[in-house]
Amino acid sequence: MDTLVEKVRAGKRLSGEEALVLLEEADLLLLGQLADEVRRQRHPEPVVTYVIDRNINYTNVCVSGCRFCAYFRPPGHPEAYVLSREELGRKVEETLKLGGTQVLLQGGLNPDLPLEFYEEMLDYINGWFGVHCHAFSPPEIVYFADRSGLTVEEVLRRLVAAGLKSIPGGGAEILVDRVRREISPRKATADQWLAVMETAHGLGLRTTATMMFGHVETPAERIEHLLRLRDLQDRTGGFTAFICWPFQPGNTALKDLPPATGHDYLRTLAVSRLVLDNFANIQASWVTQGPKVAQIALFFGANDFGSTMIEENVVAAAGVSHRLAEDEIRRLIREAGFTPRQRTMDYRPVGR
Repeated sequence: MDTLVEKVRAGKRLSGEEALVLLEEADLLLLGQLADEVRRQRHPEPVVTYVIDRNINYTNVCVSGCRFCAYFRPPGHPEAYVLSREELGRKVEETLKLGGTQVLLQGGLNPDLPLEFYEEMLDYINGWFGVHCHAFSPPEIVYFADRSGLTVEEVLRRLVAAGLKSIPGGGAEILVDRVRREISPRKATADQWLAVMETAHGLGLRTTATMMFGHVETPAERIEHLLRLRDLQDRTGGFTAFICWPFQPGNTALKDLPPATGHDYLRTLAVSRLVLDNFANIQASWVTQGPKVAQIALFFGANDFGSTMIEENVVAAAGVSHRLAEDEIRRLIREAGFTPRQRTMDYRPVGR
């Protein structure tokens, strides 16, 4: 352990085996101290960023049937929906009135929606509101390509022409196909998820990366996930940030699994900061962990407080619901000893 601590402090890259030792065996406070040191080396100013945006789930219809999701509805279900243009516009307008700089658009894999639907949605939002569209996770892009008979690159080029500005990192879960076959067998493979991101980066799109952990994966598979992200970032440099959060089992097909603890979250977050040495920004997950653990996360490697989440439906469907207005986020950041700063998707400062 002393050797690993020295290696981290010397700024040397960790191997997968070394990262696994830290995840499984290191003292929690030691991990936090190391992650905090690395975070302060990269971000010496005592600033914590956040973004004002809204998660708009344009449809809950999905044929993927992921076992970890409590939000989706199959086609024909009485609770299935597709947002109207009027409802979509109302949500975007409200976001802008609250100082929002972007909208996050994600939905289920809906077999009734052609590629033109997504192009028209982007064109509508850009034409009427001019807001940054951070939209369509890699599994959605793969599904669009399969349904339209186009390549992933052709789909992305069409969406960019319609107004797509960046891509969220959703749908990564754990980038190990053993895990994906168990929890989401009808969704994009790990290689497909990574290929979408590499193609997007090649087209000049910036993206985020995520990890949902604490279900059927092993500690070694968490590390494999981080290494695959690190390898892609080495090649492209296109990821702006990494966000990890614990799986919430309530109301899902995996409801009998015990929820991950705050202890596990902080361990995983800290190791993520240490392994992802080529990621500038690590985001705290107050949406799943609540504001107090999110404050602690700022001392376990995180430098970003994430989004105000004007609207969030997927985690809430699993029975976990935290809400924070911008003023509350700024207060929590100050109480932790940092200066709050609003940002854009690509971490440019906004306003104050």
